[in-house]
Amino acid sequence: MKARQLDQDRYYAGVPMVSYDLIKELVLAVVASGVVVLLFALGLSSPDVPSATIKGWATADPVDFVTTATSELAGTSPSASYGPPYSDGSDSVQAIGPFAPQRWAGNSIHLDAAQEFVLGPLGTVSADDPTLSQAIATYEGASTDQQQAWLSAYSDALANATAEDGSVKVAAGQYGPVPVLTAKLLSLARSGTLDGLLLASPRFYQTNYTTPLLFLGDGTYFANLAEQQHLLGSQWGMMNETGNYPGQSWLWLYTLWYQVPPFNTALNADLLVILTMGLLTTLLALVPFIPILRDIPRWIPIHRFIWRSNDW
Repeated sequence: MKARQLDQDRYYAGVPMVSYDLIKELVLAVVASGVVVLLFALGLSSPDVPSATIKGWATADPVDFVTTATSELAGTSPSASYGPPYSDGSDSVQAIGPFAPQRWAGNSIHLDAAQEFVLGPLGTVSADDPTLSQAIATYEGASTDQQQAWLSAYSDALANATAEDGSVKVAAGQYGPVPVLTAKLLSLARSGTLDGLLLASPRFYQTNYTTPLLFLGDGTYFANLAEQQHLLGSQWGMMNETGNYPGQSWLWLYTLWYQVPPFNTALNADLLVILTMGLLTTLLALVPFIPILRDIPRWIPIHRFIWRSNDW
């Protein structure tokens, strides 16, 4: 043991040494890093924007809410006619000829927009409301043609509707029980009850927000909020935080394509972007095996600006 100590002393002889407290250095590093992070968070943090809710929508724009609810009953909303995985429609199916990956998984959710967004929630609270119970019975007992006639007339009237004291006013007309249904749904929404009803499921944890998000997305209120926060695809929204703050910079390569022709006007832009990025990723992976392409770094040695051999 003494021999080993002597060897160490001889080995380090003449080497300047100072005492070093590793715990102290670690604490200082953590504190300094924390201060820097807090300062940057104070100056550059993203805004804390409140969550969009059904209640907020119904309060801010009741006419849009009622118009959307009417379109859900009529089966003309974007969700009702979207296509897989929500419905059997085709309005939002993106394809290139017969190539339509969106259809491969089929209609897995089987969304019934009228029942899911309107009649189901109303039926849950109708037990103690005879007027509402009668309205639901009248609507469901009518023929499909009669329902569509009521809904069509009411939809036309909503184009000139006004909001007064939390309710929607339209010109008199033959609307059947539709105004009673939409008025009660609006009341549920403004109280915050509808937010909970649209989340209700047999599961213990109510964490599936698909239904309220689809309902919100069918109106114009949600899209307007997104535009205000610079989150639309035409605003590079995929890589933005709320309020036009920079977000995930690595997504710029994806969102870039949505800003240039032909992607920015194509109805199947999502599919085109996915295929384009898939092709580019494949080419990048195959660079070492593709003649000419693999020689470009040797012909244009940009890498030498950041890398060089250490000959010393």
